Amino acid sequence: MATLLRTVFEQPDADAVQAQMRQVLDALEVEFPKAAAHLDAAQHDLLAFTALPREAWRQIWSNDPQERLNKEIRRRTDVVGVFPDRTALIRLVGAVLAEQNDEWTEARRSMGCDLLARARRHPIESATTDTDPSTELTA
Repeated sequence: MATLLRTVFEQPDADAVQAQMRQVLDALEVEFPKAAAHLDAAQHDLLAFTALPREAWRQIWSNDPQERLNKEIRRRTDVVGVFPDRTALIRLVGAVLAEQNDEWTEARRSMGCDLLARARRHPIESATTDTDPSTELTA
């Protein structure tokens, strides 16, 4: 099943991705109807990456930045060893996250500004058009 689903993400363009997803859902419907229904319900979210430029797809799929961040947090907490209390741990992890944020803001971006600008030109359509502004999260 995983191999079949991976074929969706190996397609060269957005139309081919949509067509392959339809084929995968049809194939899964026979043996795994619940899985097919679940994937069909999540199809909009799963294929949201197709609204972005093709050059960004691989970076969107990758979780390498997250893995690097987790590794750095693990390394720093291993150096300390035992924390006196929960707040000490939260301070250390918060410092690592702030440091990482500064690094990504200034220099090490996974996507360049030009790619992000092109991605903004193609806004991702929402599955629902009725959005209540009072429920939106704000910073």
